[in-house]
Amino acid sequence: MSRTWYYRLLFSYFPIFFLTMTVLIFIAFVFINDISREETRKADRISSSYLVDSLDRTIRDIELSVMEAVQSEQAYKYYFNSQNQMGKENVYSIAQSLRELTSSNPWIQSIYLYDKKNESVLTSSGSKDVDSFSDKAWITRIESGSLSSGWQPVREYDAGVNQRTPIRVLTVDKDMPLPFGSDGALVINIKMSSIEQSIDSMVNGQLSFMSILDRDGRVVYDAHSDREGAIEGQQLNTLSLERLGWTISSGIKEGNLYGWVSVVSYVWVIIAIVTVICAIVYIIYITRRNYKPIQIIMNRIEAHQIRVLEQSGSRTDEMKLIDGVLENLINHMMDSDKKSRENVLLQRSKLFNDLLNGENLDHAVERLKDLSPLTGVDTSSCFAVVVGEINRYEKGFQERFTRGEQNTLKFALMNVLQELSRNAGMQCWTEWVSSDQIAIFFLSTDGSPDMTEQIRLVAEECRSWVEQNLRISLSFGIGPIAEGIKVIHESYVAAETVMHRRLLRDGDVALAGYGENQQQLLDTYTYLQMIADFVKRFRMSSSQWRDQLEEIFAAFERDKLPDDEIHSLIQAMLQMLSREVAVMSEQLQEKLSEENINKWLMLMKEAETLEAVKDILFDDLTDLFRTYVSVTETKSYKAMVNEMKNYIEEQFANPDLSLKHLSDRFQITGKHASYLFKTEFNMKFVDFLTELRMKETERLLRSTDLSLQDIALKVGYANGITLGRVFKRVAGITPGDYRRMKREHHDPESQIKGS
Repeated sequence: MSRTWYYRLLFSYFPIFFLTMTVLIFIAFVFINDISREETRKADRISSSYLVDSLDRTIRDIELSVMEAVQSEQAYKYYFNSQNQMGKENVYSIAQSLRELTSSNPWIQSIYLYDKKNESVLTSSGSKDVDSFSDKAWITRIESGSLSSGWQPVREYDAGVNQRTPIRVLTVDKDMPLPFGSDGALVINIKMSSIEQSIDSMVNGQLSFMSILDRDGRVVYDAHSDREGAIEGQQLNTLSLERLGWTISSGIKEGNLYGWVSVVSYVWVIIAIVTVICAIVYIIYITRRNYKPIQIIMNRIEAHQIRVLEQSGSRTDEMKLIDGVLENLINHMMDSDKKSRENVLLQRSKLFNDLLNGENLDHAVERLKDLSPLTGVDTSSCFAVVVGEINRYEKGFQERFTRGEQNTLKFALMNVLQELSRNAGMQCWTEWVSSDQIAIFFLSTDGSPDMTEQIRLVAEECRSWVEQNLRISLSFGIGPIAEGIKVIHESYVAAETVMHRRLLRDGDVALAGYGENQQQLLDTYTYLQMIADFVKRFRMSSSQWRDQLEEIFAAFERDKLPDDEIHSLIQAMLQMLSREVAVMSEQLQEKLSEENINKWLMLMKEAETLEAVKDILFDDLTDLFRTYVSVTETKSYKAMVNEMKNYIEEQFANPDLSLKHLSDRFQITGKHASYLFKTEFNMKFVDFLTELRMKETERLLRSTDLSLQDIALKVGYANGITLGRVFKRVAGITPGDYRRMKREHHDPESQIKGS
């Protein structure tokens, strides 16, 4: 048998393997290189920090030990304070102290005192004049005040006859007497050679280097600079010695940075080679092992397809052959299972809907036996349809739970109903018919005559359990018993009709009887007439509006109107009342605004019973009626109209007279004032005012010689142009033509001259 796939499988591993190993080796080398560089930097920094700390600590200890000795010896104070009385013994004592301090630390080159008054210097060998002192140049710099505080840069120190060549020292001077004297100075010189020896002892000259620079960037010292060739390498760290103002740079010399890394690299290469060899052996072994199941499968396939293989004449690749056979088998199985599940679900859902709608009931018993979870179904079986609904679905259910939680709770609700039904000796079949409604088919297995009572108890128990444990409020409508499959539709319609009458239900579990589905058409005209009578009585301030509202709600209950129709009629009632009453005052307009009406309707929609809706509406309308009566009593209709008429007749010449002016004058809205005029005089306010002004204009044109501008001002217009335009629109001719026409029919002497 061909082993094509075996070799293909084997050789397909190697390129990936070698590529992976190469990348891993490269990454490992880079990783080790980075680690070694970082560790080298850390080690160098630690050693450099230790060196800097040692230098700083040694110099600080020298300075403190000298200062403590000077502070504790009274001879130093007497040297400056009582110079004239000071004897040779005191000078000798100070010289002896300076010799002890100098010999106490090998780093100290010399210590001496300078006296400004006597211009003398006291060293460990005795007192001298400044002029004969070898370090006179430094004392001159002290006198000039050019030195900064603290340790000074490295300088050349002349030790006198004892030392032929100058010595490099670090110097610090302290004002004497301590702590803030100005009579002289204490000078401490430290050997630079001692510092260099200490640095050389701490720095490995073969691997690392160290360079010291002062504040001005000048080289103070290069560690191991006496070796041949320049020191070159990679600088790793830079530290500062604040006390001396030095900057210390350290690093690894060239050629030594990666020296120890190469040893690790060789070890890694050896490990890598051994790993590659082991991996190759393992790949061959595991490939052989994994190929054995394929070989067994191929033997079985070939045993059943010998003829096909002989007729083809060519050897098919093992994996392609296996893949083709398995793919065909899996596709057939998946298609068969999928079609079977889809077919069962579709047929079950279609059967459920057919039973609810009373459609396609041929062979319904056989279909129920095959598709439904109900058992023992026959043509004489008794069914009952129950419609369950989640109360306040949008606000109480959707807002509290996520989509996944909603599906889980609905599934739990179906299981609870089935479990409770089994406990009651009945079978049930549940399906969600909408997002918030579930329909349940109940089938009594023991032929109990009191099936309706059993269903009611199951519904009550389910509602109570779900409310306590799942925090969901449910309501159920129980349809009448359907004796036979063909009348299941009537039971469903009756149960659904009861659910639409939530306001008229007595509790969350309601029983429906036959005839519930025969809902009468809404007599819109009758209800609108009743609403119109109610509004009329309300507007006439009659207390009988309450009786009329009671009749309306009694009609709601008598006709068993659905909730939606009740809410629609109440909304129409409030809108009609707003149109008739709100014009009376601004307060009434606010109470009957669209926003307030919507609030009332929202409260009534959340009410559980019709009685609760009536209580809410009665409370709101009673408060509205009190406001309306108060407005009508304080503003009598007839008296207000007559008063307004008289006021307009007196003030028609006022150019500011308007509806706004009247509303401010009589404390009513401009809309109400216009309404009163329209009702009483059958004309608009503007037309009434224009009529008065035109009558006065005609009189002035007939009886005076006033100009049109003067007449306009007398009758309430701003200018003659406006008056002429209005006059022509009302009288049909211009004011000038009217005056000429009237004077042609009268004696000129009878005319009255206007002033």
